[in-house]
Amino acid sequence: MTETATPTIAPTPPASCPQQAEHAQTPALSIEGVNHAYGARRALIDVSFAVAPASFTALLGLNGAGKSTLFSLVTRLFGIQRGHISIFGHDIGAAPSEALRLLGVVFQPRTLDLDLSVRQNLLYHAALHGIARREADARSREVLARIALSDRAGSKVRDLSGGQMRRLEIARALLHRPRLLLLDEATVGLDVKARADILRHVRDLVSEQGIGVLWATHLFDEILATDDLVVLHEGRVLARGEVARVVADAGAVDVNGAFATLTVATERSRSAAP
Repeated sequence: MTETATPTIAPTPPASCPQQAEHAQTPALSIEGVNHAYGARRALIDVSFAVAPASFTALLGLNGAGKSTLFSLVTRLFGIQRGHISIFGHDIGAAPSEALRLLGVVFQPRTLDLDLSVRQNLLYHAALHGIARREADARSREVLARIALSDRAGSKVRDLSGGQMRRLEIARALLHRPRLLLLDEATVGLDVKARADILRHVRDLVSEQGIGVLWATHLFDEILATDDLVVLHEGRVLARGEVARVVADAGAVDVNGAFATLTVATERSRSAAP
């Protein structure tokens, strides 16, 4: 199915309020000293970094680096074994309701119900978040118009293309108007044009709506020099900061070279250890 250019996916910004000023000074996401193990295997080792509001942070790591484990901890699919995670200052262990209402998530596996219609998927998500039916109807029409799927509202999800499904998942994640969006390998399996469309939509959310984004990927070409970057390798954070600075500190010319330098140095250090 041919993908067509679509307008920006964006939630309606909330009215200005004192809490917004507070949020501007507080990290959208704060990860502090997080450790997680599956039996004897350590999946995350003293992981610490932050995502600023209205920023695009790329979490770069190969398969098995620990990206999905970290997302499972942030979303409380797994309990935190050690460390702290907070969303706009709300600790997810001590105040999960306050934290998670500010969070939208797009997981790597498809989580849409293929046998429900596009609109039914949105309404079901709205109901889970306690959004009244009339408001849910209005928000659903709004997001479908923004992702150019209004004419497919009654279609079963299984009849959409891969790119359309991803756009629908992003729209669904934004239906309850979160201020932080996590996306785990959101472009896997998509063609070049669909990948570019999804990235453009998400970056527009940052610049136009002030949403903080954590974008997990193993693809170097999805990262821009002006992005914030966290390099995760074998459960450890090897570098963090603006891409241009991470690349310069590694003595490389691009993200690919910086990643290679950082990971090779780590593996050599581990091999040399007694």
